[in-house]
Amino acid sequence: MKIGIVCYPTFGGSGVIATELGKALASNGHHVHFITYSQPARLDFFSANLFYHEVSVSKYPLFDYPPYELALASKLVDVVRFENLDILHVHYAIPHASAAFMAKQILATYGISIPVVTTLHGTDITLVGQDLTYKPVVTFSINQSDGVTAVSQNLKDDTYKHFDIKKDIQVISNFVDMERFSLKPKGHFKIAIAPNNERIIVHTSNFRKVKRTEDVIYIFEKIRKVISAKLLMVGDGPERVYCEQLCRDLKICADVRFLGKQEAVEEILSICDLFIMPSESESFGLAALEAMACKVPIITSNAGGLPELNIHGVTGYMDPMGEVDAMANHAIEILKDDQRLNWFKENALKRAKEFDLQLILPVYEHFYESMLAT
Repeated sequence: MKIGIVCYPTFGGSGVIATELGKALASNGHHVHFITYSQPARLDFFSANLFYHEVSVSKYPLFDYPPYELALASKLVDVVRFENLDILHVHYAIPHASAAFMAKQILATYGISIPVVTTLHGTDITLVGQDLTYKPVVTFSINQSDGVTAVSQNLKDDTYKHFDIKKDIQVISNFVDMERFSLKPKGHFKIAIAPNNERIIVHTSNFRKVKRTEDVIYIFEKIRKVISAKLLMVGDGPERVYCEQLCRDLKICADVRFLGKQEAVEEILSICDLFIMPSESESFGLAALEAMACKVPIITSNAGGLPELNIHGVTGYMDPMGEVDAMANHAIEILKDDQRLNWFKENALKRAKEFDLQLILPVYEHFYESMLAT
């Protein structure tokens, strides 16, 4: 198949999943064309079956806001026509699904019919999509898609709850590349971070309010009173400055490192003992899954789709959002002795294998084939 993939090219979950899916499809012999405004962060290797088409937006002074949706629709028309694409797969509803609908209507005037698959990832439904500014367009675009998928049952339920959706939504879970995300021999790195064999705790995110990154700091501060530990904060975003100041206020800066955005996050996860995700909203929890694949147990809130990933008392623990004391106590329960920690680590890895890319990839391929057959 010749597949066009539209996504945000960032480190966020939707962009990561879209890019990893495209790479896997290319490895399976499909021709995959990424169409977005810059090269996706994880599109990090060359393949004869991978192509990238940049969307450029007019800077005409009449426009206070660059008309990206129109530019994207035009680019989709161009790529579909001249690359003879079979199907378009757009990730994150806003504005990709509406741009794909517009492109599909334009392509029809050329006698070209192409199915559009829309994958819903989370905040495009639970946060941004419910804004009255966008809600009618999001609803219409989803209903006009030929196929719709969601990354968790919880997200599917939320979509039906908050939007007047007539289309059937198929749940296709997020996945992890178990070859990339696996335990790496990084003992020298661990010694550098934790020279006295301290436990290493990690959080990765885009540091938005929804991730509750300040809760991570408070949880760590409580853990640190009981267990010798270090904290790695991976990523960047608007809440980082507040987290840095909080560390200073709590006088724990010596044990906390802010690492910024990292490409090889699997190498960092490989030296860690616990992952913390106290988010107020998570459609699935991809970052937690990647940690589990590296044998890192998880402490999470019970928000959104996280209960579909984290098995309470087995792969880690879940607590209600904002329950910092409970999360800290459960973290201490995991970290307090080596035997118990190793039991949780083995369980985390076993659970992660259920979301192996090689198990999920055929599901997407079959879904594409079903769209092409109609």
